[in-house]
Amino acid sequence: MPRKKHQWYTGARVHVIARGNHRNDIFRDYTDYKLYLNYLKEAMEYYKNKYYIIAYVLMTNHVHIVVETTDKDVSDFVKRVHSRYASNFNRKYNYVGHLFQGRYKGELIQDDGYMLEVSRYVHLNPVRANMVAKPEEYQWSSYSMYIGQKRERLISSDKVLCYFEQENKRELYKKFVESVCMEGQTPGINWMERIPEIDWGNLG
Repeated sequence: MPRKKHQWYTGARVHVIARGNHRNDIFRDYTDYKLYLNYLKEAMEYYKNKYYIIAYVLMTNHVHIVVETTDKDVSDFVKRVHSRYASNFNRKYNYVGHLFQGRYKGELIQDDGYMLEVSRYVHLNPVRANMVAKPEEYQWSSYSMYIGQKRERLISSDKVLCYFEQENKRELYKKFVESVCMEGQTPGINWMERIPEIDWGNLG
């Protein structure tokens, strides 16, 4: 039976997860990460004011992007970025076949509390993977922009930081994210209580 697509609406927030085919690496060097971010920027400019990136992390073999839509399906945005990136990757490395796993996963974020948890989960991915000790040490995520260590580019952090006291919002968000590690918990989401899955898109 075909998968039923979720009905889109203005302001929908979606957690996009895309993995390398067979979990292979999709980033092999510094320029790959930079190019992917450039394609995100280009897509934002192409679909002017249609999408907002709330948070992201680029891992070695997968990506997490939290996107807010206005009046367009998020699959248009993801397909544009990934088709261009895959084409470049294939040429650069003489790679044959699909770079990305056949379908990306998108989950609708239906409440503010879950929005906070998703942003924390995304930013703690490198810690969970034992790549860094602290999330701000990882170069390829939006976390350092959230806490004010880097100038904000590409993302709209206020869509999360607005939930915190504005005078200390960055410091409070940092404490919120790192409190999980301090308490000795696994820095992840309780996936048994995940929200409904939505549209899947075929990617090159």
